[in-house]
Amino acid sequence: MTAHYEIFEAGDVVLQSGTVFPSLKLAYKTYGTLSGAKDNVILYPTSFSAQHFDTEWLIDPDGLLDPTRYFIVIPNLFGNGLSSSPSNTAAPFPEVTYHDAIAVQHRLLTERFGISKLALVYGWSMGGMQAYHWAALHPDMVERAAVVCGSARCAPYNHVFLESVKAALTADPAFRHGRFAEKPVAGYRAMGRVYAGWAMSHGFYRDELWREAGFTSLEDYLVRVWDATFARRDANDLLAQIGIWQNGDISRCASFAGDFDRALAAIKAHMLLMPGATDRYFDVRDNEDELGRQVNAKSAVLHPIPSLHGHRAGNPVGNPRDQAFIKAEIADLLGKQAGNRS
Repeated sequence: MTAHYEIFEAGDVVLQSGTVFPSLKLAYKTYGTLSGAKDNVILYPTSFSAQHFDTEWLIDPDGLLDPTRYFIVIPNLFGNGLSSSPSNTAAPFPEVTYHDAIAVQHRLLTERFGISKLALVYGWSMGGMQAYHWAALHPDMVERAAVVCGSARCAPYNHVFLESVKAALTADPAFRHGRFAEKPVAGYRAMGRVYAGWAMSHGFYRDELWREAGFTSLEDYLVRVWDATFARRDANDLLAQIGIWQNGDISRCASFAGDFDRALAAIKAHMLLMPGATDRYFDVRDNEDELGRQVNAKSAVLHPIPSLHGHRAGNPVGNPRDQAFIKAEIADLLGKQAGNRS
């Protein structure tokens, strides 16, 4: 498989806030070969705290995304430590939005590769929110979009969840004067424990599904999966991405002026909304509400993942049942003809 990791130097970029971000950088990796017609492109934006490495498990000829057929581009979201982030940028780090991220991703695709059509934008969680933004902001470019455990805007309940995450992390004494001076060891663990309660479902814990992955006890699962899961990332980077997440709203831009219905009506792609049936913060009901507003989409379907794995059903590493469900849904979506309404 051909794969390349590169940095796109975007230069001085005027952000949505009006602030100029000097020498903005977008890290990305590509897999496979761009066709002569440049019509085989899949964009997979990264999720919260994730880097492109964390997504590579689904790129395989027998996996969800086939690099022998498609040219797959994974842009690293700002704040993830590879693209411009607090950890690699002089302070203070400005407020960045999904709209800013999509604008630079669009420049990458058009300026570096000459791409004018996307066969699919596919994302999980924060990646799913970016997929939604892509579909609304560039409707003539996006042929298909898969929003997996994501939404068109951050719901109030989702916002509250993120407030609890921020509170756990910033309670660490390493957080001083609005930023972390050193690694918040206790804060990372507290954040992980909060996340563990929200990311997985009641049924996941009730039925002790963690045993399927080889954990010997609930505490063993919490310690090995959650206590250190965020310690691999810079804490200031995590706060920056939480800010992007909380402010996420496809309509919050000059093009739509806060009109949510108009933003969703701008979408022309074949849309697949695939929430986790037991996801606690990207709720199925939000996708149900969004579905009816996509009046100009070529097609729009809601297919919840029938899983007890909560939010993690959308990123089913080591979870063959949920992998099979998502793989079949993505294959069906890619089989839809770009020009047809159904």
